[in-house]
Amino acid sequence: MRSVWGPRTWPVLRYSQPPRAALLGSALAGLVGAATLVDNTFGVLVTAVAFVVVVLAVRRGRLSRWEWVGVAGALALASVSALRAAEWIVTMSTTLAIVVAVVVLSRAWTWTGIALGGLLPVLLPVRVARWIRRGAGSIDLEGPRPVRAGMVAVVTIALVAVFAALFGAADKRFSDALGAVTPEFDAVSIFGRILVFVLTAAGALAVCYVALHPPRFDRLAPSPRRSVQLWEWMIPLGAVEALFVVFVGFQVPTLFGGQGHVATTEGLTNAEYARQGFWQLLAVTVLTLFVIAVTVAKAPRNRRGDRIALRALLGALCLLSLVIVASALHRMSLYEQQYGYTTLRLFVTAVEWWLGSVFVLLLISGARMSGRWLPRAVGVGAVLTVLTLAALNPDAYIARHNVDRFEQTGRIDTSYVGGLSSDADAELERLPDYVRPCVQARGPVFVGDTWHLCTDPSVSVP
Repeated sequence: MRSVWGPRTWPVLRYSQPPRAALLGSALAGLVGAATLVDNTFGVLVTAVAFVVVVLAVRRGRLSRWEWVGVAGALALASVSALRAAEWIVTMSTTLAIVVAVVVLSRAWTWTGIALGGLLPVLLPVRVARWIRRGAGSIDLEGPRPVRAGMVAVVTIALVAVFAALFGAADKRFSDALGAVTPEFDAVSIFGRILVFVLTAAGALAVCYVALHPPRFDRLAPSPRRSVQLWEWMIPLGAVEALFVVFVGFQVPTLFGGQGHVATTEGLTNAEYARQGFWQLLAVTVLTLFVIAVTVAKAPRNRRGDRIALRALLGALCLLSLVIVASALHRMSLYEQQYGYTTLRLFVTAVEWWLGSVFVLLLISGARMSGRWLPRAVGVGAVLTVLTLAALNPDAYIARHNVDRFEQTGRIDTSYVGGLSSDADAELERLPDYVRPCVQARGPVFVGDTWHLCTDPSVSVP
């Protein structure tokens, strides 16, 4: 069977089998996942540690410095589930931890390699299934055969269960002690834990496969062909930058006018003002990254004059883009002050900060005329952005600012803040007694001479 990736990129090893450490370690990781991932706040972190242990047991040689950075990043992201109750930040962190793990294990450093490495969870199942099937048929444990060992385990469990039940019926204190240490199971719980065991063990085996047979997706990255002359790229890039300068000059009232610009512009609302800034940021980001990528790939840099021109023009383009980033952040801040804080608005703000960091990294790359480290640095920036967002405690942050806004304006979206996770409870306790029941959805709120139902979208205090 031939690989669609080619023998030099990611060959299919027809006779490769998982080592015994991978099989046993993945089974133990599955047991850890089945025991901790269900109804345990530390389950994701403990399971992630089990994955790391399995990889270290099967990996040949020491981990590189970059791989240790990946281990630290993945464990830090996995720990978010133990610290935060907000499902959206936990889901985001756990998903990113999986992507970081497979990308680092694939040893990618180019944009192409990192993008394909992030798709490994989709590309692995067929390969891992064949790998496991070949290994399962050749299991040879030292000592008793697996079938006989399984029979011994079943008999042991049955005998212990029978005698424990008899002793429990004979002595009340022994029965109480036995009940305290014996977990309660039902059919749904047993099925769920079996499913978690299978998925976790399969995930551990997939990680072992990548650790032992990493792809070489970097070989698919296109090699730069510097086929244009200096004037051929300077003219279009210079024209784009001139347009940027004119646009920023004409749009200074729009970019930084704030509430004054909104008030003096007919038909413009704060919502439209902020959304225009965000989509403007995305458009400028895509345009700038595309222009920089094409220019860096095509522009020659053999002569000193070429390098100076490249640094100057690309640096100016990044600086102009940072102005747009600052404008979008300013607009979103005004939007939040006017309409309150939400998860989506906070997430958009975090994305804007991350995109701003990308432009700063591009500036550094241009100054050094070296970009081999850039893809990994952008990925590290994404991880740090998510970790910073988690450390901020987003639901508590949103609740705190909405309560502060309520104290200043007398308005709060009770239906929204009432749906935040338990991370926000401490901040919501600051609300007055006549508002808190509505936030907690326990009854109507009496304000002034009027009863406000909890189904109303907001509460307004005269």
